[in-house]
Formats: sequence, C-alpha cells, structure tokens
Amino acid sequence: MSERIEAVELRAALLRLRRGSGLPVVFGGLVRDGGRPLRIAELHGAVTPALRGLAVSPGNGLGGKCLALARPCAVTDYAVARHITHEYDVPVSAEGLRSVIAVPVVVRRQVRGVLYGALRDALPLGERVFDAAVAAARDVEQALAVRDEASRLAERAEAPPGPSWEEVRHAHGELRALAPQIADPELRTRLLTVCGRLEAASGPPPDAAPLPGVALTPRETDVLASVASGATNAAAAQRLGLRPETVKGYLRSAMRKLGAHTRLEAVVAARRAGVLP
Repeated sequence: MSERIEAVELRAALLRLRRGSGLPVVFGGLVRDGGRPLRIAELHGAVTPALRGLAVSPGNGLGGKCLALARPCAVTDYAVARHITHEYDVPVSAEGLRSVIAVPVVVRRQVRGVLYGALRDALPLGERVFDAAVAAARDVEQALAVRDEASRLAERAEAPPGPSWEEVRHAHGELRALAPQIADPELRTRLLTVCGRLEAASGPPPDAAPLPGVALTPRETDVLASVASGATNAAAAQRLGLRPETVKGYLRSAMRKLGAHTRLEAVVAARRAGVLP
C-alpha cells in the first residue's frame, strides 16, 4: 500500500471516529517501515497547525504511552494528568485540548499507528467514544493486514517456483482472492500481473487438446482458483466476500464455458486453457 493509499485509509478511519464519537478533534499517524517515532499526519477539527507533523516517541505523552503499551489510553485533563509524561504540553495546549483518548493500530502484535480523539473541555470520555475509537483503529488494522498479506503472497509468487506446483497453485488462489480487496491500484495490478505469470508459466500439458474461445470473467477465474485449491463453495464465498449462491452461479457459468460437468473437470479444463496454473 503506497503512502498515499495509507493516508486515505487513515483519513477515512478518523472521519468515522469523529462521526461515531461526536469528538470535535481527531488526529493520528502511522509508523513508517517499522521506524520510530510516529508522526501526526492527519488532523480534522484542529484550529492551529501545532500538532501537524509532531513526532511522538514511545513512552512520551499520551500517544507514546499508547505506543509503548499497545493499548488504549485516555486522560480527562491532559495538562495535569499524572500518569503520562508532558513533553508535548505546548502543542496540545496551543490546540486547546483537554480530554484526549489514544488508541493503537496493532497488526500482528506490532503497533503500526495511533488514532486520537479529543475535547477542548475536561470531561470524562464515555463508552461510546471508546468503542468508536477502537472500531476506527480496527478498520486501519484490517487494511494494513490485507496489504501486508498481499505483498507477502506477491513476493512468494514472484520467486522462482519450487518443485511443488501445488504450492504455486495455492498461492495463485490466495492472490486472486485478495486482489479485489486491495485499494492501492498499483499493488492490485501487480497481484493480477503475478497471477497472469503463474497462469502462463504452467502452460497446457503437451498432449492436451486446445480449448479455443475460452474467456472466463475475472470472478469466474477467482472462483475456479479457490476451487482448485480445495475450497468448498462456502469457503470460497468467505474468501472472496461473496454469497455461496453467487459462487455457485459463477462456477456453473465457468463449467458451461469450459464444457465441464464436474468441479474437477472444470479445474482440469481451465489448466489446459491456461486460465489456471
């Protein structure tokens, strides 16, 4: 996921936090490439530039405490809070923030960012605010996790194939399932290009009769790739974000185009046609 796409995901999550919590000020940032410190990159509702670009180190201030502990943290009155350090009092005071919550974005036990919400009054933050902040962080976590998995599969598939084509075919099915979920057009194109290379690499068996005119839709190919990896219709539906009835429809259509009467025949025919590796 490019930094531009990450910024879009972060911005959308913060706007959902603002709507869901009613907090007038929300802001946050992501840790870049595992480096520290985190920098505040997105702000909504701010009236000064005091917080923009602020570098937050683990352990320092409310956000730093959140980074270090990997759990939500909150204060009712930032300037006099006893359980945080006060390195950032000047920019926080310049923005007039009093009651603040910070929620970590955690992917595979690694803190990848922090989302904040704040009031300009010293008031307790209730469950509604907490729940909205956690939900917004989960949205960012899911987007980052999908991006990480897509990159991992692409790198694995781009490597020279080992002795087992079953592993290659399994990776192909996972890539086909992930591609529609990717917001970054460059990464999505890369995944589909890798899929095409895998499909072309295997080629039809030398004694296979050609299958002219086979033109499966992307979703028909996605379903067949899942079926080829051993997935049931229900599992394929969950993987692809479709209803089981929709999967059955795509599978029937693909079988008709391939002249197949069973799932296995459809997979074999698709491989002969060079649609699957």
